[in-house]
Amino acid sequence: MSVISLNEKNFEEEVLKSEKTVLIDFWASWCGPCRMMSPVIDKIAEEMGEKVKVCKINIDEEQNLAVKYNVMSIPTFIVLKNGKEVARSVGVQDKTEIIAMIG
Repeated sequence: MSVISLNEKNFEEEVLKSEKTVLIDFWASWCGPCRMMSPVIDKIAEEMGEKVKVCKINIDEEQNLAVKYNVMSIPTFIVLKNGKEVARSVGVQDKTEIIAMIG
């Protein structure tokens, strides 16, 4: 499964109405740690795509979503189940830490 790019138009359908758990990576192209995390997020999508929807939000393009979820630093990873936040971490994480958040 591939990573889904989120924006305000598809957010409700892809995240809030999702029957799967959703992992969102808030990132920006100028963010070095975000670029380091990108292959990790891609790998999680590849390995866990059957049970988890893996998404990215570019905070420069989607500032309203970043504000809505109080994203102050990037990368920020948020896990949502049934449209509700259940876990969050900020900064570079290893793959096992992100998978543990997903549960």
